[in-house]
Amino acid sequence: MARPMKRRRVCGLPANPRFGPAGSAGEPMVTLMVDEYEAIRLIDLMAFSQEECAAQMGVARTTVQAIYQSARRKIAQALVEGRALVIQGGEYSLCEESPATCGPGCGRGRGRRRAQGGPTTG
Repeated sequence: MARPMKRRRVCGLPANPRFGPAGSAGEPMVTLMVDEYEAIRLIDLMAFSQEECAAQMGVARTTVQAIYQSARRKIAQALVEGRALVIQGGEYSLCEESPATCGPGCGRGRGRRRAQGGPTTG
């Protein structure tokens, strides 16, 4: 019997769950799962390592590696083929912690950390 899939911890849903080129309404969409979106957000935007991302999401590093690889493939497919990208579904649970204690990658507020090499304000 297969082991049940562990839900990935996600700190927030995307503000804009659909992206695409103008006039792509009739084309088949590419679906990015919410946990794939979270891996892209943490690794590429927040500059987390895969280990840090795994700790934030509550899964193994190898799981994050597979999620991240799948997400990048889907994003590339949407860009190269000019298809719309929709973010929905997947095995995840929304963060129940307060933004102050969830972790440094929490997308809900004070737990955020600035991406390395990114612009600073002040």
